[in-house]
Amino acid sequence: MAARLPHVPPASGVVRLVGATLIDGTGCPPLADSEVELVDGVIAYAGQRRAAQSLDGAIDLTGTFLMPGFVDAHVHLSMVPGDPETQRSRFVEEHVLETASVLRTTLLAGVTTARDLDGLTPGYRDAIARGSAVGPRLHLAISMLSPTGGHADPVRPNGSLPAWAVRPGMPAPGVVDTDDDIIRTVRELMRMGADAIKVSTSGGVGSPTDDPADAGLPVEHVRLVARLTAERGGRPITAHALTDAAVRVAVLGGAASIEHGYDLSDDTIDLMLQHGTMLVPTLSTLLRTLDPATTSPAALADREARQRRGLDSVRRAVAAGVSVALGTDAGVHPHGRNLAELARLVEVGLEPLAAIQAGTLGGARLLGLDTELGTVEAGKQGDLVVTSVDPSRAIGELAEADAVRMVLQAGRVVKDLDSRMPAAR
Repeated sequence: MAARLPHVPPASGVVRLVGATLIDGTGCPPLADSEVELVDGVIAYAGQRRAAQSLDGAIDLTGTFLMPGFVDAHVHLSMVPGDPETQRSRFVEEHVLETASVLRTTLLAGVTTARDLDGLTPGYRDAIARGSAVGPRLHLAISMLSPTGGHADPVRPNGSLPAWAVRPGMPAPGVVDTDDDIIRTVRELMRMGADAIKVSTSGGVGSPTDDPADAGLPVEHVRLVARLTAERGGRPITAHALTDAAVRVAVLGGAASIEHGYDLSDDTIDLMLQHGTMLVPTLSTLLRTLDPATTSPAALADREARQRRGLDSVRRAVAAGVSVALGTDAGVHPHGRNLAELARLVEVGLEPLAAIQAGTLGGARLLGLDTELGTVEAGKQGDLVVTSVDPSRAIGELAEADAVRMVLQAGRVVKDLDSRMPAAR
């Protein structure tokens, strides 16, 4: 089964955008004084401005930069801001509306497609497709898989659940220990409409009873997941993996991408290259600061050591040529600041245009959607971002909400801070 392009209501008619410097996501140099024409939400032309074309009805973007809509390949959009205990007491409708607000915030930040890797259910994807909600095109894992006591298991030692694990509308955790557990759970996720299957091959941070250094699912179980998905047309497997051993398990088991990957050996980097495994390093979450007033000195020191090790790991992977896709772990990282990850990717060795490509075409390739999304080329969906910032000079400024001046999704204008064109077409 080919990857499903998440539907969003398209614009009708013709839209012409002229004068912007086009960064098309292919890796080609920026093109000054460009023209992009959309017909019924699909790109019909992208290139140098055509002199013979009338300017009637064209939108003048002179002085701006036009890019593909961004793909955030690792988000948790149901992790809404606020106190988990308060959230636990709310009605499910309240949580749905808060999540809808997060979806909108993410889209307006320039993320026109997102992959949610635990917590979001298919109703949100379907509501966006119908036009009853506004948000990114969505690919979903729904729940992640780990053993009992692993990263997917929210149960505390006394059998109770933390407040964050019982938010309204949460899907059931994917706790699996046997082949039968995996067969049942993976088939249930595919029945629900999962676009990807997320496995945890290491422990994690924040889960009650494990540690990042712990083992997660063994390679035999990852291979079983791969076989099950292949029987139903195929779904990419993505692996939460914080240790070198966990990454090796994931790669050998058939994972398409490694989430985090903060402890890679050179041998494992070579293994990723041999298998074509992508890296989604979620650097914004790795490098988030902890409050010294509420964090012990030992915890701060441990955090700093993890950050140094993680940065070194990702830098070596980038230098070796491992393909990277942008992912933020949004929900842990603040929603709406997804494009802050671009500057982090530059910090580990990508040139600014390569970082943009990781955030557009790289994510589209990982999701299997690169024939439809990820670059500004004829025949692709009209998902576009307009910014006042020159990304080659100040890519970090794209994290600020007002730096993204306009967002189009399937040719529809969903954000237009400068009132350059009608809000609906």
